[in-house]
Amino acid sequence: MPIPALPSVGSVQQVTGTGYLQQTQAAAPGQGAGFATALTGAVENLQSLQSTSSALAVQAVTGDLSDIHNSTLASTRAQVTLELVAAVRNKGVDAFNEIMRMQA
Repeated sequence: MPIPALPSVGSVQQVTGTGYLQQTQAAAPGQGAGFATALTGAVENLQSLQSTSSALAVQAVTGDLSDIHNSTLASTRAQVTLELVAAVRNKGVDAFNEIMRMQA
């Protein structure tokens, strides 16, 4: 008996506008640089999210911020993106270590 699709769950393509990870151009097949390009794009996006969060935090402290929700959202986005990039990095390091333990 086939399992019906869930109507409330959207595809991954619909989630790309969240701002957590910017889409980077995929490398041409055979170049092997797709992962490096994606990771570099994620780190650059993380840096921009953290700088935005820091700027809004300074505005909140000095009293120049008109809407505290923007500061909270920027801070949460930066935190979630940092956790995601760190998790991907840790998995990459674990995979490298596992490959190094393999016997030829």
